[in-house]
Amino acid sequence: MGWRVILFLILGAVNTALFIRMIWGPTGLIQYHELKKEYAHLQEQIADLDSGNLAISQEIRLLQSDRSYMEKMIRERLHYVRDNETIYLFEKSKAN
Repeated sequence: MGWRVILFLILGAVNTALFIRMIWGPTGLIQYHELKKEYAHLQEQIADLDSGNLAISQEIRLLQSDRSYMEKMIRERLHYVRDNETIYLFEKSKAN
């Protein structure tokens, strides 16, 4: 009878230790949930970067193939003008 109690206590202690490790250990459920949240966040970042890359790729294609778009971008970004044109640049006003 005494050895059964000792065996039961040992098995109970082992089960308790395994349960604690399963929940709070380095590969436990808490760490799993944190990694799952981080994974979702990284997936969102990847999706955002992919959409940004797509937009940049489309702009590159337009700049390579569409002469009027290229001229428009040069005029807007670099402030180029044609002969007999005047460009007026205004500073952005600060709202008080």
